[in-house]
Amino acid sequence: MQRFDIAIVGGGIVGLSAALAIAQKTKLQIAVIEPQPVAKFTEQPKLRVSAINAASQRLFARLDVWETMLEQRLQAYQQMHVWDKDGPGQLTFADQGNDQSLGWIIENDVIRQALTQQVEAQPQIEIIPQPLSNIAVGDSEVFLSFAAQPPVLARLVIAADGGNSWVRRQLKLPMTFRDYDHHALVATVKVASHHENTAWQVFLDSGPLALLPLYDPSLCSIVWSAPPERVANLKSMSDAEFEKEITCATDGKLGMINLVSERLSFPLKMQLVENFVQQKVVLIGDAAHTIHPLAGQGVNLGLQDVLALADTLEDAFANGDAEQVFSHADKVSVLNKKLGEFSRFRKAEAMEMVVAMEAIKQGFSLQQKVPKLLRGLGMRALNNLPLLKQQLVKKAMGK
Repeated sequence: MQRFDIAIVGGGIVGLSAALAIAQKTKLQIAVIEPQPVAKFTEQPKLRVSAINAASQRLFARLDVWETMLEQRLQAYQQMHVWDKDGPGQLTFADQGNDQSLGWIIENDVIRQALTQQVEAQPQIEIIPQPLSNIAVGDSEVFLSFAAQPPVLARLVIAADGGNSWVRRQLKLPMTFRDYDHHALVATVKVASHHENTAWQVFLDSGPLALLPLYDPSLCSIVWSAPPERVANLKSMSDAEFEKEITCATDGKLGMINLVSERLSFPLKMQLVENFVQQKVVLIGDAAHTIHPLAGQGVNLGLQDVLALADTLEDAFANGDAEQVFSHADKVSVLNKKLGEFSRFRKAEAMEMVVAMEAIKQGFSLQQKVPKLLRGLGMRALNNLPLLKQQLVKKAMGK
């Protein structure tokens, strides 16, 4: 039976980043449990992309994976243009500081490939490509079993297995839940005009529609959030009907839009676990919190969990090896205290983002004419307040 100091359940962006960050800061032996292999690189861009902010880019650079991503494909964006479809409001964000980019749009598989390559080169990290069948939390260790291989023991488990976290469900961990009553439709489109290295977002009566710039100036990834019946209608349209619909929805700002991929959709929900640390299990990323994608901050919030957890473990193991910290009562108490502080800090940060996304969503859901007018005037006023606008840019960039 294999024993590890830490077992990370989930080999997505957040889980692999956590493995690398913790390995850089400690000598702990780490297992990454992920049954899904990394998808092969294809010429056609994948539908699932992430908007990576400056803070996350710095983390990737520190983990020695950023250069690999640059060698594959990504797209920086220097501006974000937001407008109200049926009102006078519009906003244009651009960073006026030292950085030239607000962020980068990167396919999730490109990020995961770069992280996996780096993880495989680390002797203290082992990838277990098997699905878990059972988890049992004991007094000193966590028992993890598989259907097709011997079980393993870990002194600490990190759940990074996404919004439908298997670990969270197995342990029946309490959380706050809200169905946004929205689905997100994702697809890749070709635009007649250059995307101008800009992230475009229009707020419609039914919800926000984002066009995110890809590596090809004529390609954008779309995320269209709307009630389930509206998304079902959009998916049932012919390609020609859909192209007319999205061109009209975006006011032709990027010219005629053509669909170049399939259309996929998934439900949107807010989730926030009661405690990020439960006994010997730590939850990070979407396993701990999911938010509305309208600001593209979900994965960045998860990567901030990674940074905080790696710093917490570095501090906890600074004056003792794994055997001492995990076995001696006084050091176990210190570790638990530090993990408790991590839990409270990251939950507060996640709660702040949940509230912010809810406020934006509700503000753009108002259908009455007077609130619409006030909303539009507010957007125009904000657009003319450079100092306040720059503070919002810095917050989005993770500065």
